[in-house]
Amino acid sequence: MAILSSLRASRPTLSFEFFPPKNDKGSSDLLETVTELGKLDPAFVSVTYGAGGTTRERTREVVQRIIRDTNVPTIPHLTCIGHTREEMSDILCQYSEDQVGTILALRGDPPRGRPDYDRGADDFQFAADLVAFIKDHSHEFEIGVAGFPEGHPGTQNRLTEMEYFKAKVDQGADYICTQLFFDNHDFFDYRERCQLAGINLPIVAGIMPITTISSMKRMADLAAGSRFPAKLLKRLYDAGDDAAAIRQAGIDHAIEQCQELIDQNVSGLHLYTLNKSSATREIATALTF
Repeated sequence: MAILSSLRASRPTLSFEFFPPKNDKGSSDLLETVTELGKLDPAFVSVTYGAGGTTRERTREVVQRIIRDTNVPTIPHLTCIGHTREEMSDILCQYSEDQVGTILALRGDPPRGRPDYDRGADDFQFAADLVAFIKDHSHEFEIGVAGFPEGHPGTQNRLTEMEYFKAKVDQGADYICTQLFFDNHDFFDYRERCQLAGINLPIVAGIMPITTISSMKRMADLAAGSRFPAKLLKRLYDAGDDAAAIRQAGIDHAIEQCQELIDQNVSGLHLYTLNKSSATREIATALTF
């Protein structure tokens, strides 16, 4: 099941991201969440892939179950760190058998607990290498790549960053899905820079609502960091210690973000769900497409 025709339509798409649960109970809960959010008629959902390929089998199991039980087009994330070309070919053949039509190709992170991991031994050094490999594979897939509206964490020079990104796109990417961001100015600037670089692919905006102060602090501590606009911070601080008010402030900001993106002709909205349906559902049902 492919998605590119939906992304090229005049109406922005709505999609959701999930991660593979660690146990059977989590898998059962996830399927309930997917079923609930499926009522919102998403164009697709995606399933993440653990650092160094640690969730390889669980990712495939979740993808298979969603396709089988919901018939929603499902996109597996696929990272290249730690995989040989032979392993990657096997994975792609398996996904072709599962009727997967689209892959989100990423570089990914080294295995957790392996600070000395030697990237030099990897068959795929960059996401661009994986994109090219998928493009040349015997089974045909649509290919998504990650975009970074706030800037790629590994490239401080924004001019060089766009050169690298253009090289990745030129290997055969069909669409872009961005990392999360909280200020739409970053997205609009990124979209314009893509256009200046001759990149004219659909760009799906990644959105995650802040629902707790602790989750915001965790995002700020990530290597890539996150920029929180003053308008959002004021809302959260005004909520004080009221957990429900903090949650609502984050959801309200996400709704305003999404509606402005829709009004400015975004190709799609991709909501990071954290495998929960309530905040995602509140945001999606408040939007006017």
